[in-house]
Amino acid sequence: MPAPRPLGDYLRARRELLHPADVGLQPGVGLRRVPGLRRSEVAALAAISTEYYVKLEQGQETRPTDQVLDALSRALKLDATASSYLRSLARLVGRPADAGTPPAVERTRWLIDSWPMTAAMILTRHSDIVAVNPLMGTLIDGYRVGRNALVVLLLDGGMRELYLDWEGLSMRSIALFRSRTGLDLDDPRVQELVEEMTQGSARFRELWHRHDIGGMTAGTHPMRHPAAGHLSLQYAHLPLVGTDDYSLFLYYAEPGTATESALADLASGR
Repeated sequence: MPAPRPLGDYLRARRELLHPADVGLQPGVGLRRVPGLRRSEVAALAAISTEYYVKLEQGQETRPTDQVLDALSRALKLDATASSYLRSLARLVGRPADAGTPPAVERTRWLIDSWPMTAAMILTRHSDIVAVNPLMGTLIDGYRVGRNALVVLLLDGGMRELYLDWEGLSMRSIALFRSRTGLDLDDPRVQELVEEMTQGSARFRELWHRHDIGGMTAGTHPMRHPAAGHLSLQYAHLPLVGTDDYSLFLYYAEPGTATESALADLASGR
């Protein structure tokens, strides 16, 4: 794999996803030799020289001013999350050495083990699973301590059957992985996971080079569970207070619904 140029790779990926009509330009005549916008078109929209923009994409210039970053965000139609990520790429600093598992992780492990009707797991920023409570283990057998949640989602064929919106979920999950690890592409664990998923998942190969960014969210996951049948589970993905790199992922049911009854049956072993 070529050496990553975080800022330049991101600019190129977002440029290639835009069409001239998206930014009010005429497509022109003849075939376009590149997908999306030309470098010169992005430069013109951002009011910078083409030569300078080329240097940004090629990694020859890595410290653009805030004004240039703002102009590029507007030119590339970046939302607030993507603009913040662009700024972070231009201000990369080394991540401190791992200081070990924070005490908050162990305390949260005790907490989630006491939840009979909420399925929960604790994840690292790499989506490695470090804790799973009993209900999560019963609900989704693939999510186990020591595994990587994104790898399981993409490579375990049973997950396609379980999640009715697997296509959308996989897209959001890859974007979240990018948002949490894209600033550390020289991290050996990130490289290991990217290589594993590139080799094993066509979906990952399709989406990784888009450089989509996603945040932690809440919503609903419809499922077709092999034992409990159709479920409509609420989910939340939350940063774990007291840590920099860990998060808590939860599944729970709306009170009074069929899903709550089915979840109770799973929790009781019925």
